[in-house]
Amino acid sequence: MQKQIEFYENKLAYEMDPSDLWDALENKENVVALDARKAFGFEKEHIPTAINLPHREMNEENTKHLDKSITYVCYCDGIGCNASTKGALNMAKLGFKVKELMGGIEWWKFDGYATEGTNPVKGAIMECAC
Repeated sequence: MQKQIEFYENKLAYEMDPSDLWDALENKENVVALDARKAFGFEKEHIPTAINLPHREMNEENTKHLDKSITYVCYCDGIGCNASTKGALNMAKLGFKVKELMGGIEWWKFDGYATEGTNPVKGAIMECAC
């Protein structure tokens, strides 16, 4: 039983679902959504307030301006993309606190949350039924 509890505690320590991210952003918690995709994907559509730092470009130089007391929630397109996993790994190696957004921007939209960019989606709901 203890191993199972530890498994789920660890899973929650490293992952966040869209409703949890929404709540954290709405409550102005110490989190930032980090889009780990290439710039063209971010420009087309991203989570409001997100920053863009493609996982392939993450290094000490271009992250030195970022606050290490903040938790960065890395995301990408969704389950068919692993940019969020690579981004979270890179950020962790650089000494940042990170989580990965489950389902990426696709599940964000599936849950009814708005996106911004040149091809934004209007949010259908203001809070999750979770």
